[in-house]
Amino acid sequence: MADDLGIGDIGCYGNNTIRTPNIDRLAEEGLMLTHHLAAAPLCTPSRAAFMTGRYPIRSGMDNGYRVRVLTFTGCSGGLPKNETTFAAILQKQGYHTGIIGKWHLGVNCETRTDHCHHPLSHGFDYYYGMPFTNVEDCKPGTNQSAIFVDIQVRVYLAAEVIFAGLLTLFVLRRTGLISVGWKWIVWPTVCWCLLFGSWYSLFGFLRHWNCLVMRNHQVVQQPSNPETLPARMTEEALGFIERNQKKPFLLFVSLLHVHSPFFTAKPFVGKSNHGSYGDNVEEMDWHVGQIVNAIDNLGLANKTLIYFASDHGGSRDTVGMNGEIDGGWNGIYRGKKGLAGWEGGIRVPGILRWPGQLSSGRKIDEPTSLMDIYPTVVNLAGASLPQDRIIDGRDLMSLLKGDVEKSEHEFLFHYCGNALNAVRWHPKDSDSVWKAHMFTPRSDSENCYQTNIWGCHDDSVSHHDPPMLFDLLKDPSEVVPLSPETEPLFHKIQDQIRMGVERHRKTLTPVPLQLSWSNALWKPWLQPCCGTFPFCGCSEDSSQNPAPER
Repeated sequence: MADDLGIGDIGCYGNNTIRTPNIDRLAEEGLMLTHHLAAAPLCTPSRAAFMTGRYPIRSGMDNGYRVRVLTFTGCSGGLPKNETTFAAILQKQGYHTGIIGKWHLGVNCETRTDHCHHPLSHGFDYYYGMPFTNVEDCKPGTNQSAIFVDIQVRVYLAAEVIFAGLLTLFVLRRTGLISVGWKWIVWPTVCWCLLFGSWYSLFGFLRHWNCLVMRNHQVVQQPSNPETLPARMTEEALGFIERNQKKPFLLFVSLLHVHSPFFTAKPFVGKSNHGSYGDNVEEMDWHVGQIVNAIDNLGLANKTLIYFASDHGGSRDTVGMNGEIDGGWNGIYRGKKGLAGWEGGIRVPGILRWPGQLSSGRKIDEPTSLMDIYPTVVNLAGASLPQDRIIDGRDLMSLLKGDVEKSEHEFLFHYCGNALNAVRWHPKDSDSVWKAHMFTPRSDSENCYQTNIWGCHDDSVSHHDPPMLFDLLKDPSEVVPLSPETEPLFHKIQDQIRMGVERHRKTLTPVPLQLSWSNALWKPWLQPCCGTFPFCGCSEDSSQNPAPER
């Protein structure tokens, strides 16, 4: 799974200027899903849906207001313990399960070592990677941050103003120009120290707190070395495949590419036609090739289903420190990462290869979802789906093999946080795909690049009654909204979508919000640490002799 990769960034999906030969080869030897969808336009909720086969609103892993992704490694939010991942089911079926790379679904709940949200608590036997994500704070020497930038600025400015006031008060008191008791200087100074100290202890050390590497439950590098981490992750993936080649295994390689900032290896720097972003995409393709080649060279190709996707659309207008656009290209699709309704934020590449089982060179244009991987791999492993909860994904194998021509998804629901943003209707007796937007962002590019998180309520959106309707079969770019004058079935389509929404909402039950402020804020007692907190630090920089799995 790539991170922030746009559907238009790879060759087999239409890009003829960025070179992705290994991913293109996967598509040639397998098949492409051209109507493949993420359940959310942001990392945390999309990955929660992928792991559980359920809309993130069902697990509390999305939030309609400020915090829509996990922002600290040391927070208490994360994938709830009562959620069952596909890894947990395959683990019980005798599969050896591993995850290499980005997690971004939480670590701890109540203590630094409870690991309630950790991959090893959700069905994985082995973990190596970043429990958080790659952000600007992880870049050594940078003065940029990606975490609550506006709050950081406000607190810092407030601290400066208070300090200037206290200093002025002290000087005036010492020179006798005013007569005030020392308590009016000492106690405000203590408050200032607490304010500034709290700000600096968190935001001054974000690279230590958020940018770390874990092997299983152990922190092995803090802060992380982003220059070498991608190569070490690939080494770990190759080692896992080598060690488990003679038994059933599930490996989830969760790449750091192509989330900014970029730490591209020298052989790839300056080689693409699209600056640092293109270089990073081409390096990602090389890493994918190393893993696929390992499968092939060990004679495992015919026994192995390989799936490649992105967690959501590209962050189209992210601007790097060098002034370049560091975001991806979402092809013909409108929108970007963070915009839940428009296609560009949720339409993603989907490639599957399984020689001898799936025909090569095919393209499937039926609506499918990242959530579909859950029931697909569970059924392939001979297991049963959980019966105590709703699984929103659908088994893809009949569609992939060509036994059926239609997707099992009649409706797909697209949330912006906990607000229903858009609905996709694919009638069972038609090839049409209709999409209704309950609301849309007031602007597609309203200074979102600093947070990539567009609001879902209030002044951020424009509501539509009736919902704004598009025919995706004829207008996949969502340019021309339909009306009763241009679409004879307009009211019938709206009625069908309304009834579908009513049925869907009856299946929802209240759950604790994992991204509430109380869960999202940093808690020092939950911070993973290599050493004695707060003096955290270690520097393992080799994966030549990885620790054994749990």
